[in-house]
Amino acid sequence: RRRADRVVVSIFVNPIQFNRREDFACERIYAPWVDLETRMREHGIPLFSTESFAPVADFDVLGFSLQAELNYSNILNMLDLAGIPVWQRDRRETDPIVLGGGPCTANPEPIADFFDAFLIGDAEEALLVFMDACRAARAEGLPRREMLVRLAGVDGVYVPSLYDVTYKEDGRIASI
Repeated sequence: RRRADRVVVSIFVNPIQFNRREDFACERIYAPWVDLETRMREHGIPLFSTESFAPVADFDVLGFSLQAELNYSNILNMLDLAGIPVWQRDRRETDPIVLGGGPCTANPEPIADFFDAFLIGDAEEALLVFMDACRAARAEGLPRREMLVRLAGVDGVYVPSLYDVTYKEDGRIASI
């Protein structure tokens, strides 16, 4: 599989602004409606980007804008349709980094097991710093876990798998 410094986003940032940099390509994806999803699954067609029709799993980073909790199930379905393991712990070295951003990152814990990283705060500038760090880690040939450690060093990036969170019976966080 050919890897490039590409990010696919689901309403995450303005792709035109992001694509001004020659070293990145940003494309968009959308959750297909039920009828199209059924046909895609019947014919083995993975989720693809709208600009180049490239399979989402071929991108380096898959970013989701978390605008409302009601979208969470769509995100899990999109990961599955793309052929990317839904659970973060099951991802392979070749899978894209699954990144969450947007207003719902104020409390990412309910969906932390499904994301590799979260960008907390304004994504417009931080995403480029994140992508630079991602590209550098790939160029160094870092394994996925070490790449996530590197990405956690970027201001505003939270990598849930690097923390052990325990919960109280009522669902509140007991300790980190």
